Parts: sequence; C-alpha cells; structure tokens
Amino acid sequence: MHKKIVILLLLFISALNAQDREQEASFIDVNYFTGNIALHNTDIQHLITGHPEGFIVGWNKKTFGEKNWEQHYNYPDYGISYSYQDFKNENLGQSHGLYAHYNFYFLNRNFMIRVGQGLAYATDPYDKEENFRNVAFGSRILSSTYLMLNYKKERIFDNVGLQVGASLLHHSNANIKAPNTSVNSIAFNVGLNYRLDNNSPRLIDDNLSNKFKERVRVNFVFRTGLNESDQVHSGQFPFYVFSVYADKRLNRKSAIQLGTDVFYSNFLKQYIRYRAAASPHWGITEDDDYKRAGVFIGHELFINKISVLTQFGYYTYYPVEFEGRLYQRVGLKYYLGKKIFGALTLKTHAAKAEALEFGLGYRF
Repeated sequence: MHKKIVILLLLFISALNAQDREQEASFIDVNYFTGNIALHNTDIQHLITGHPEGFIVGWNKKTFGEKNWEQHYNYPDYGISYSYQDFKNENLGQSHGLYAHYNFYFLNRNFMIRVGQGLAYATDPYDKEENFRNVAFGSRILSSTYLMLNYKKERIFDNVGLQVGASLLHHSNANIKAPNTSVNSIAFNVGLNYRLDNNSPRLIDDNLSNKFKERVRVNFVFRTGLNESDQVHSGQFPFYVFSVYADKRLNRKSAIQLGTDVFYSNFLKQYIRYRAAASPHWGITEDDDYKRAGVFIGHELFINKISVLTQFGYYTYYPVEFEGRLYQRVGLKYYLGKKIFGALTLKTHAAKAEALEFGLGYRF
C-alpha cells in the first residue's frame, strides 16, 4: 500500500512542477530513518519491542525573497511530504502520513530544520477484542508532527546531494477517541536530495528591518471539536471554548499575548458521573460543575499568512480535579484577511493531550 501512495505523491509533485517551469526552483528528498520509541508513558512499555524504521519522501519549493517574509526567515523552503513508519510491534503496526512542511536554514545554510504537520493513518488501532494491547492509538486517523534536524549539502554530484541528521516523529489522535497514550519516535536519518532544475535565481535582499509598530489588538476566538475521557468507551462528546485575549506585536515576527479561556467540556460530565460512582474517596460528586475557566500568557510567531501559537494557562475556576491546574496550547493560525483567522490547536496538560481544537477568530 505504501508503494502506491509514494507513486501517487511523486505524480502529484511532477504535476506541480509542470505548472511552474519558468520560476521552478525545487527539489525532492528521500530519507531513511531508524531509531527508538521514547518511553514517555509507562503504559506503552509493552509496545516497545524493536527499533522502528521507515522513510520520508518530500517535495520542496525554494524561496528567494520575492516576498518580505521569505527574507525575514532566511529564504526557507516549503512543501509536502509522505512518511511510512514500521513500529516493529505487531500491536502498533505501521503508519502512513501526509504533511505540509517548512525547511528553515541556519549556519550558512549548511543546517536545516524541517517542521511538518499533517495526518497519519494507523494500520492497527485499538480494538477491544482483536487489538486491546494497543493503548497508544484509539483511532485509525491520527494527528502527526515531525521535526528533522539535518546537515545538508546540495549538488555534490550533478544534481544529487546528501543530508543526514536526527528526526522526531509524533503520532496521536489528541484524545478524540480513547485510548490515546501516543507514540514518539526518535530516529537517525540519512537521505539524498535531488534538484529538479538547474536554475540559481539571485537571492533578493532588501535589508528589511524587523522593527514593527502596531497598537494592542484584541482577539475573540471560538473553538470546538470532539474528545473523550481516558475511560475507554466512555463516549465522545463535543466541547466549546470561548477565548478573549490581547496581543502586542514586538516586531514583524513576534507578538505576546494575555487572555482568558472558558471551557465547556462535555466529556467531563461523564467523567464526573463515573468517578462519583467508582471512586467516592476522590471527593467527586455528581453535582460538581463540569465547566472550567483559566488565564494564559502566550506568544505568536508570524510566518506569512500562518502563525504559530504557544500558550501557557492556569485554571482559575477548577471545580473538579482533572490532570492538574496548568494547561498548554500549541498550534497554528491562518489569517483569511487582516481580521479573520482560522485556528488548529492542541490543548494539553504537559505531555497529555486533552483536545484537538478547531477555531474561528476575529482580531481587531
């Protein structure tokens, strides 16, 4: 199956290149990786039985500073990539992932950091009868992120280059469906890159300043989705989050944030009923409120129309003990205009995911 996906990906890449011959400046890379599954949770210890391995195939479009953000970020690449991973465990099976990614360069462009975000397909998710040992993946469709730090050289021999380094691959369904302990693979990778053109456009350098002034902006965001408590088969329920925060731009790349969240997490209703009946010594009763509220500080990194969010929060209204008072949110915003944006964020308590949030916001 993964061979067919790779072939389709390469055909898609060829079609993209055929549409952009005049300004073409792109390359493909193929990386083999092998490594270990990190024991971030003792519940998955029985699933670590070998050294996972696989490969990542990517298509990358170079930038040369035609847009201001390209110059500010040292002329990154962007593209799409496909990953195949064999977890070397009969219960975990394999995964197939499709990602959008950016490559960022530093140290005279000899080193590259790639950040990829996408979806993965798990071949052997949890099943209460046939695969009950797989507590890592409760569903076939997973959220997946990978990071790659590589030493990279292009055109060592004709159009062929080499890259080598380390990668981190994360697979999780963000608690959309239990169980969900997730899997993190730390790997060594080595690969080849191949330039699809012989062009060498000149880098545009306008000596742009990073200084940027803007008044304090106020953001209203509504987020929603589905999630489930850690109790398997306790049911998936919708949640609703209302957020208000102010942000202040520090420069063209960064802004700091201060705000508040109100959480309506319906899965907690079921969790409260379960704990009240099964663990009365916890002090939880069926009359306890399922709602929560918190305050947070955050940072926003602006990259073209996309920005990266990082927020750290503390519950100020916390009627029921669940994973602790501290929470975090990481994710992406996409600006549909100057004021309206969409958001895809992951809410966690340290390394434990609670929800994948789909949001719509207004900034004024």
